[in-house]
Amino acid sequence: MKIEQQFSLKPYNTFGFESVAHYWMAFTHCDDLYELFSSETWQATSKYLLSGGSNVLLKPEVEGLVLHSAIKGIEVMEESDEGVLVKVGGGEDWDAFVAYAVNKGWYGLENLSYIPGMVGTSPIQNIGAYGVEVKDTLERVVYFDTKTLTEKSLSNKACLFGYRDSIFKQHLKGRAIITHVYFRLTKKAAVQMGYGQLHDAVLAQGAATPAAVRQAVIDIRRQKLPEPEELGSAGSFFKNPYVGNLQLSKLLAAYPQMPHYAVDANRFKIPAGWLIDQCGWKGFRAADAGVHKQQALVLVNYGKATRAEILDLAGKIEHSVKHSFGIRLHREVNLLP
Repeated sequence: MKIEQQFSLKPYNTFGFESVAHYWMAFTHCDDLYELFSSETWQATSKYLLSGGSNVLLKPEVEGLVLHSAIKGIEVMEESDEGVLVKVGGGEDWDAFVAYAVNKGWYGLENLSYIPGMVGTSPIQNIGAYGVEVKDTLERVVYFDTKTLTEKSLSNKACLFGYRDSIFKQHLKGRAIITHVYFRLTKKAAVQMGYGQLHDAVLAQGAATPAAVRQAVIDIRRQKLPEPEELGSAGSFFKNPYVGNLQLSKLLAAYPQMPHYAVDANRFKIPAGWLIDQCGWKGFRAADAGVHKQQALVLVNYGKATRAEILDLAGKIEHSVKHSFGIRLHREVNLLP
């Protein structure tokens, strides 16, 4: 168990905030976590899990111990002519794993290409893009329970997945450290191209293969989102809000052009980026905190913005959308600590 002091977290957050952890530990096995959480020396120290830092806002100084997964490995547990069950270490880079699956000819993850972060945090947020969510292929999650100091497993159903939500953000928040994730992928042609822009981009490449879908997704995301090494951000800062039938009717009466997508018989999803854009925020900048000029859903750090400045801007955007449309925006990003 190796613990470092005064560890720079700047490389571990895509906003590029200057931040220092009092203590840092990269764990490579569940035994490392057992040793740490059973140690009297560290019991009173606050502990925080930081993965790829693609969905967090950091303080300049993190008082406590920051944990980072370095559990690697991609292992095929079952394989047939129809598909595979693959076990992936929580410390594997998410997009590298997607690329690996695509290169193997496995279907199911290609729509989730180019999403920053690590495999171990993908179930927490139930990451999703272009009509696909991680829950669609996830079979089970293995995690270390910091209360019982034991390793446990949850089935897909037991993870209680929702829109950008899971049991790991609710009942098990701050308690579960995911060590491995199992995915069941198919070898049968089954690409998802329901989004118009994605459909056209894939067809332009020819055959609808996982590789074609992956490349189309990468191309679209590169056009819409800034590269973290060029402009700090956390990707989509807000969730797309849901509204009911009655509220949607009232909104469409006032804004006939408002885009909306049916979630089920009683709920509709409104693109948060459209709402923010309509309020005039796209391209806004105050000092080094701003809204991306091409995608209003993305808040950016132009160089030396602080967490406080980003949060202040987010609050003003939320107030503006609420005032104009009567819709409350909810943030995707997390605060650490």
